[in-house]
Parts: sequence; structure tokens; C-alpha cells
Amino acid sequence: MSQHRKRPEKQTRGLIAGAVAVTVVAGVGLGLWAGNDDSAPAGSARTQPQAQAEQRSTSPSAAAPSPTPSPTRSYPLSTTPRTIPAVRAHTPARGPGWRPAAGLRVVVNDAGLADEGRLVAGELGLTYAGKKDDVRAGDVRLAVEHGKGAAPESYRMTVRGGRVDISGPDDAGVFYGTRTLKQEVHGGGTAPEGVVRDQPAKPVRGFFLDMARKSFTAGWIEDRVRELGDLKYNRLQLHFSDDQGFRIASDTHPEIVSEQHLTKAQVRKIVALAAQRHITVVPEIDSPGHLGAVIAAHPELQLRSAAGNTPQGTIDISKPAAAAMVDDLLKEYADLFPGADWHLGGDEYRALMVSNPAATYPQLATAARKAYGAGGTVADLTTGWLNDRADTVRAAGKTPLAWNDGFFRGTSVRPAGDIRVAYWTGKEIGARQPVEYLSAGRKVVNYNDEFLYYVLGQPNKFFYPRGQRIYEQWTPRVVRGTTAVSSTYDGQILGGYFAVWCDFPNAQTQAQVAAGVRMPLRATAQKLWDPGKPALTWTQFKALGDRLG
Repeated sequence: MSQHRKRPEKQTRGLIAGAVAVTVVAGVGLGLWAGNDDSAPAGSARTQPQAQAEQRSTSPSAAAPSPTPSPTRSYPLSTTPRTIPAVRAHTPARGPGWRPAAGLRVVVNDAGLADEGRLVAGELGLTYAGKKDDVRAGDVRLAVEHGKGAAPESYRMTVRGGRVDISGPDDAGVFYGTRTLKQEVHGGGTAPEGVVRDQPAKPVRGFFLDMARKSFTAGWIEDRVRELGDLKYNRLQLHFSDDQGFRIASDTHPEIVSEQHLTKAQVRKIVALAAQRHITVVPEIDSPGHLGAVIAAHPELQLRSAAGNTPQGTIDISKPAAAAMVDDLLKEYADLFPGADWHLGGDEYRALMVSNPAATYPQLATAARKAYGAGGTVADLTTGWLNDRADTVRAAGKTPLAWNDGFFRGTSVRPAGDIRVAYWTGKEIGARQPVEYLSAGRKVVNYNDEFLYYVLGQPNKFFYPRGQRIYEQWTPRVVRGTTAVSSTYDGQILGGYFAVWCDFPNAQTQAQVAAGVRMPLRATAQKLWDPGKPALTWTQFKALGDRLG
């Protein structure tokens, strides 16, 4: 079930044979629709005038042939709709399909589907009629079917007899069905006759936005929410605190907030818009590194080395006031972001990026021994910090996530077992192979910087991804570099995020970022929905993306 909302609360085949073969294979896992005989499907090949003409032609009084043949009408088997992401299975049928027209209705079987119904009605120029039991020609009916045992984000869409029925075990799946319908009829097209059975391969399908280094407007973020919804993403991560800025208003510590920021009212509007599209907004306040905006207002919390050096954005975790400050913020924003996911950061703590942390930062070594005994290390102290922050968000009903370089080898203190690994790189000091986390039973979310990082200014050999490498080479099991982990661990890899980082914020405008991530977002959506080899070539996929907008 969608975490943010509770109730009340392969592509087109050129040959028909190919479409049928794909449907049969996919149907083993997803189930197939049993329709009428193809020779006379409902609402298609045989019309009443045609049937009457056939009767006349076989009656005794119809011995002489008509000088002009009576018109006949038949339909070929439908082909699989072309959508992004591609539907997983389609059972073809004969019939005219469905096309939107003014005056047709969207009806629901549950008042909880009002958001989905009103949205698709407005998009397609239909009338939202609410909860209705009667059936009319041209109806689009949305239905939640409880207790079916299907995956919560799955759906079935039947186009038959001039009507469309979209159903699923949860409203999220029904929503995704409306996204498929919207794409099918885009630009005056027709939803093909038959049955789509569809569901995502991965439960986490996300877009990450670094809005701390670069200030993005609320309107720009709302536009991305709409785009993400149409592509069946279900996560939006906002990295709103870093060295360069703190971008959401704060009541507990207004002194740390940057001049350019979002108000809480703007954030609530974004969260509400995302909830309507079954997207959970995931906050990230990175610590104990990347806290430059906080330290600028509270220099007393800055970490200092024995030589008096002050590493950028690094808070002194030996000071109780540092923990109190971060916990204040975590607690304050818990209600603003009602989803269950919370990203704690944990990466690039500069105290552990030197050859001898204990000698360089003796106050940290002293605090570690005090907390964990004579053998306590700075890495132990840092792991304890991460666990304490996880306790804070867990108390607010959140499930924590942290960057992979926030987990350290050889510590006596172990990271809490429920902290999921946000694996982004193998380049960092002490970074471990993904299998080390997976073999220990941890759940992993894929942010592979080799494929999924769009870094403004392209520093450190990061090059803007165009989407083709993602589409052709990446899958959720390619967690680090270009090599996939064993399929044994597939169930522990929850999904992935395409990430925009703003290291050089002025390298691109907001409009350039939106244009630059357009096809990479679509390629990532495809591979998170179905990691198998796509049916379309990249050229075909890109043309489809251009056509659908």
C-alpha cells in the first residue's frame, strides 16, 4: 500500500504473432484475460446491419446477387500499446478500441478514487461522475478490488465494447492504469482493444533533487511531480540542507535558513500534489557532514582539528549541542513530510577522511572512548551518531536510509539493522562492494553514480547522462560500476533513484535541467518498471518519448 496515503484515505510488435507470443509468456506470471472468440468479439467485427445482410443473402428470396456488395467491417488483432514505461503484458483482441470524447464519463466504485477519477477526466476532456453503478457507452470505470492477493501497485485495464475498465487491489495501481490510458490516447490516439496486466518490478522508483546547492522554485518542483507521476515514479527525494544552503523554512532554527528557500506552505502543496500522484516525498538532512549552512549560523558547532583546521561542513559530534540541533530539525520536519521514508545522509564525514582520525581530532577520540570503552574509535562514534539519528526519526514513524559511505568496517558499534543502504559510489575512502551489505541481509536502494548521476558542471569526470546507457546497460542489480550483483540478491534491492546534484549551481538553468533529465528519467522509469531487455531500440524509445512529450 502507498505509504503516504491510506484509503478513506513489449512494446508494439510489428507482427501479430510477436504480440501474441509476448502476451503468452508474460501471462504465465501475470495471468491472462479470457475474452470472447476472436471471430466475433464484443463491439467489433459483426454489426447488426452486417448480420442482417448476411441473413438476407442466405434466404430463398435472395437468389440474385446484389450489384454492389453490402459493406462489411472487421478489425485485426490489436497490438500492444506503446507507453513509457512499457506495459508488462497485453492480451490482444479484435475491436475498435476506445477514444475519448466530450460527454463520456469517468466513474468509480469507491469514493477514495476521486483524486484519480477527477485527474484523468480533466486530462482527457471527460466528465467525472463520481461513484456510479450504472453502465453507459464510452465509460471509463475505475475500481479497487480488495482481497485479490495481487501486488498493491498492479492494475488491469480492459478495453472492450467501447468502454475502459481499470482495476487494482489499491488505488496506486488504479492510478498507474490511468497513466497508461493517458499515454495510449495521447495526440488523438486510440486505446487498443484487449487487456493490459501490469505491475512494477521494484517498489522504489525515485527522483533525487539537490535543492540545497541550487534553489529550485516550487513551481519547477511541482512540474517535476506531474512528470514523475505520468512515468509511474513513486518517490521524490529533496536534499534541502548542505554546505551551500538550507532551503526550507524552519520554526525551531530560523537563523539557519537561506534567503532563497521554500515556505512550509509551498512544501505542503508539493507534498499534497505528490500524494495525489502516489509519490512519497522523502526529506534528507545530511549529517554529520554537509552541514555548512547550519555551521554558518552556529560556528561553535564546527569541528576543529588539533592544528586548528576547520573542514568544510563538518560538525563536531563530540558536542551534545550538535546532536540537539540536528534532532530539533529532524523532529520539526517529521510532520511536514508524512511519508515513512527518511534519508539521514551520513556520507563524507571529513573526520574519517584523514589518515589518522584519532590524532587529527583528539576530542572525537576521547568522546569515543568515553562512550564505548578503551577500544572506542572515531568510526564507532560516527556510527553511534547515525544510530542516534535513526532513533529520532524512527520515533516519528520513519524508516531510515543512509549513504553507503556512512557505514564503516571494523567498528565495534554496528549500524542499526533497519537502516537501508543508499548505494551511490565505490570511489569513496573505505567504500565497500554492494555484496558486503547484501550478504549481511541489508536492503539496498540503487543510486549508482556511474549511470544515475546528473551533476551540474560535470566535475570529477561526471558527464551528463543522456539516457541511452541507462536504457541499454543498467538494471537495478548494477549497483556499483557496470557489473550486476547476483540475482540471488534481487529481492533486497528495493529499486533506485535518478539523481540531480548541483555542485556548480549556475552551470545550468532550471529549464536546462528539466530538458537535460527528460530522457534519462524515462530510461530509468523503464528499467525500474521492467529491468529486462526492452523491446524497442533506443532510437525507437527516444522517438516515443518525443511523441508522448
